[in-house]
Amino acid sequence: MSPTPRGLVNAFAYDRRHGNRRAVSLEELPAVILKPDVFLWLGLYEPEAELLERLKALFGLHELALEDAHKAHQRPKIERYGEMLFVVLHTVQFQEGEPKRGETHLFVGPHFLISVRHGASLSYAPVRARCEADPRLHRHGPAFALYAICDFVVDQYLPVAESCERELERLEESIFQQAMSRATVHRLYTLKKRLLELKFTLAPMQDVLAQLTRGHEPFVPPAMQPYFRDVLDHAQRAASTIDAVADLLGSALQVKLALVTVGQNEVVKKLAGWAALVAVPTLVASWYGMNFEHMPELSEPLAYPILTGAVALVVAALYGLLKRAGWL
Repeated sequence: MSPTPRGLVNAFAYDRRHGNRRAVSLEELPAVILKPDVFLWLGLYEPEAELLERLKALFGLHELALEDAHKAHQRPKIERYGEMLFVVLHTVQFQEGEPKRGETHLFVGPHFLISVRHGASLSYAPVRARCEADPRLHRHGPAFALYAICDFVVDQYLPVAESCERELERLEESIFQQAMSRATVHRLYTLKKRLLELKFTLAPMQDVLAQLTRGHEPFVPPAMQPYFRDVLDHAQRAASTIDAVADLLGSALQVKLALVTVGQNEVVKKLAGWAALVAVPTLVASWYGMNFEHMPELSEPLAYPILTGAVALVVAALYGLLKRAGWL
């Protein structure tokens, strides 16, 4: 018996009529595939090429979909290859307090579902347990397993969206301070980048879910379409939360820029007001810097005091005017 290639996490065979299950090995798959009332659920994590090639031969997987599942780095999408449906979903989960993204590639056939996970992706053991909790769900075969995985993946976006909302609430006080610190600017950039990544991920995922709500029979029978509509509603709610946080963040930054502009205008007004006050004595003094032959102070002993008083009165009047106008 050849060793199992790296990447196979588990493989289970489910009996649609009786609702029971059993674990199967890679060597047992050719015999189990032939049973009409059994559907197979295989879970893989970053499998090596040899394992995918063996599954290709067993299940007739399309080579283009197989290449995507092996290399990852795909956009969320849905493709139909003959008797097989290929679905790509982006996953998200918290690791060390930061949301990390991964991918899940799903091969869905009439009697099988193969999930291939890459990067940050939670185990689908809770999804499997949910499906096994009610044996009646096994009658839907791979369609219900596909729904359960989609629902599980989308539900992971809601905590991330809510964490972005809480992060913005914590940043609001720092945004409206007199001067933002370098750390605040960095956190704003990180939050903005996170929101953009989530928006670019959820938009195509909503397209994938929308397609599953209105077609792709026999992989998604009409009885399962309401389930996918529920998942689509969750995805739209997460997307709405992310859009709202992004809008609030943009509005907060615009208000901050407006406050900075207003503050700069106030400074400019004060500088202009003081410049006007200084301009009056500067203008008078500049006249007396010229070499005129007939100057009033040469013949009038009170010329300088009168001129000084007149300049002071003009400056005082101008000061009062600018003060009332709010320039000083």
